[in-house]
Parts: sequence; C-alpha cells; structure tokens
Amino acid sequence: MKTLTYLAVLEPQKEGGYSISFPDLPGCFSQGNDLEEARMMAEEAASLHIYGIEEDGEEIPVPSTVLSQDDVKGNIILAVTIHPDLYRINKDNERVKTNVTLPAWLKREAEIKKVNYSRLLESALMEYLKIPAGTVRSI
Repeated sequence: MKTLTYLAVLEPQKEGGYSISFPDLPGCFSQGNDLEEARMMAEEAASLHIYGIEEDGEEIPVPSTVLSQDDVKGNIILAVTIHPDLYRINKDNERVKTNVTLPAWLKREAEIKKVNYSRLLESALMEYLKIPAGTVRSI
C-alpha cells in the first residue's frame, strides 16, 4: 500500500485556529480551530487532493523534505502521512445519492410493497453490468 508524507504549513490566525497549505500540493488548503483539528483536516485535504489528481490522470507531486524560509517563518510545519490507496477504496465505495424518474403509478406500487429503492437499483445495476454480487471496488 502506497504511503506519502507531505509537509503542511500551519499558519496561526489572529482570530484563532490555523490555516493549512501544502507547498508541494498547489491549491490544497484547509483550516482547523486547534492543532488536533488542523492535523486531521490536513490529512483529509491532502488525501482528497491526491485522489483528485489521480482521477484527473495527472502525476502525483513528489513530497519535499525541505521547505523555504518563507514557509517556515512563524508557522508550524507538520509532516502529514496519507495512504492514497486506502482513501481511494473508501471514497469509491461510499454511498452517494442519485435521482431516478419513475411513472407515478409505479412509485405508488413500490411504496405499497415497501421497496428499498437503493438496494433494488444497486442489485439491478450489478446484474446489468455483470458484476458479481458483493463486489467492492479495490485498488
């Protein structure tokens, strides 16, 4: 399983908390109200950012081991370790909402029979796409 460690810059804010940025991950920002929340938010932000880079088919940035003096000055530097493969599995298997359109009479009949739309649609799609029941997307 792939493991990446990026350096996060936690900049203390006047109103409290920390803004979070990653010099190696342009456009990846977050914030936290305290150090523990900032650490968790940094991990989530970096994981989601790398997930997006992979989804776009772009090259994953190589983590730096040294930061510039501007990044360090007055800030807290935090090593953030992420597991992109595990994040991808979790993200790809999370439940998402989708809308469907049915004739009103069919919806009424299904409600009378207490049909679980999600379960039925998932089963029907798996069968239609010839995906074995119980399959979970992995790496």
